Amino acid sequence: MARTLLQLDKALVKCTQCPRLVEWREEVAVTKRKSYLDEKYWGKPVPGFGPTDASIVIVGLAPGAHGANRTGRIFTGDSSGDWLYKALHKNGLAKIPTSKSKVDGQELFGVRITCAVHCAPPDNKPSTDEKHTCSTWFDEEIALLLPTARTFLALGALAWNASYASLKTAECVMPRVKPKFGHGESFAFLGPDGVKRILLGSYHPSQQNTFTGKLTEKMLNEVIAKAKRAAS
Repeated sequence: MARTLLQLDKALVKCTQCPRLVEWREEVAVTKRKSYLDEKYWGKPVPGFGPTDASIVIVGLAPGAHGANRTGRIFTGDSSGDWLYKALHKNGLAKIPTSKSKVDGQELFGVRITCAVHCAPPDNKPSTDEKHTCSTWFDEEIALLLPTARTFLALGALAWNASYASLKTAECVMPRVKPKFGHGESFAFLGPDGVKRILLGSYHPSQQNTFTGKLTEKMLNEVIAKAKRAAS
């Protein structure tokens, strides 16, 4: 019997399959950043966040070392999360415009946020083997979300590639040649139930993109709005 999404999340946080990632996430949780010395870090794999019957699935790369690896909730406690939750709130998809901790009262409406790799990697760069190992968790999560999901929003090229691969594994009818990632780019595909769905791309709201102006608040707001329209 297949497990539920909640059962998957409970199993995920106990994962120790990638030695390098386990060592890194636990080391960061002990050494900490100076501004968070008084906080207890999560230091474990970070599960997805949001309702199990979401119509929009947002996919990121991996937890931030001092963000989600500290707070225990994806895209929470760092600048990337600040940008994402602000845009979600502006579009009526989040209860509040910030995400500081697991107990801040945040709630998502019809949106599930997850990531292709569930442990914080050194330099934000998981290895090929680590991505492959974590894909088993990601594949199962995507399959469990497919019955209600209508829009998949990939934040960055890695999330785009991982989403394409997992949707194909879930027996979705995907384009034979994978479309190229780009901000605002999208393509339609059929789920195993024959219902049309959309994979949409966005630049990741990392400081590398937001500080340089590659991604602006307007651009992120617009792509979130597009995801919402496609889901409805």
